[in-house]
Amino acid sequence: MAFFSLDGKVALVTGGGQGIGAAVSRRLAAAGAKVGVFDLDAARAQRIALDFGGVGLAGNVTSQTDIETAVEELTHQFGPPDILVNNAGITGKAGRIWELEPSDLEQVLAVNVVGPWLCCRAVAPGMRSRQYGRIVNIASIAGKEGNPTLGPYSASKAALIALTKSLAKELVGAGDITVNAISPAVIATPILEGLPQATIDYMVSRIPMGRTGKPEEVAALVHYLASAEASFTTGQCYDISGGRATY
Repeated sequence: MAFFSLDGKVALVTGGGQGIGAAVSRRLAAAGAKVGVFDLDAARAQRIALDFGGVGLAGNVTSQTDIETAVEELTHQFGPPDILVNNAGITGKAGRIWELEPSDLEQVLAVNVVGPWLCCRAVAPGMRSRQYGRIVNIASIAGKEGNPTLGPYSASKAALIALTKSLAKELVGAGDITVNAISPAVIATPILEGLPQATIDYMVSRIPMGRTGKPEEVAALVHYLASAEASFTTGQCYDISGGRATY
């Protein structure tokens, strides 16, 4: 028996062109899924998708039209999505609240909260009609603890965790459909390039293992939650934080 096999499943991974999203896309494909790599950068999406015979989907997660078009194209190529991984996200501008503008908050919320909400809204009806689905939202330990100088980011990830729990309850009883989140600590991805070194050093200093996580380590947890074996797990937020969070 092949445990955690995703044979016959179709997955949509947002922000799949790099970092955690690329690692998740490769992991799900290696487990047998047909994967749609959705990314703002079309070339990046295509490059990752070509690694495993997936389909690259260009678009912005803040655009309902882009999301619906991506779902339609994925459905045409492989079938309707059984798995949605909401990974696309931004940290936004670092700074204390009095150093930021309302637009800084709005930009982060649009990508990190509105985007996943729109994606969930696009796939949930199909999952309900087929009575099967797996949704995994990539939150952050910042959504539980709050990182100084990353207030908008921390607030957006707290909102994503709450959205996860709310949607999980809405979909209970509609078949084998689960909705979960994971909350990584700092992971070695290109998203760190836009942050001050002091902010990165603070986050790493809070990790008992004393290092950043690897995208592949996050992908392994996503793989489990996206599998049929995770059928009694919903509405949860799993830490992958090197020991930073233990609750």
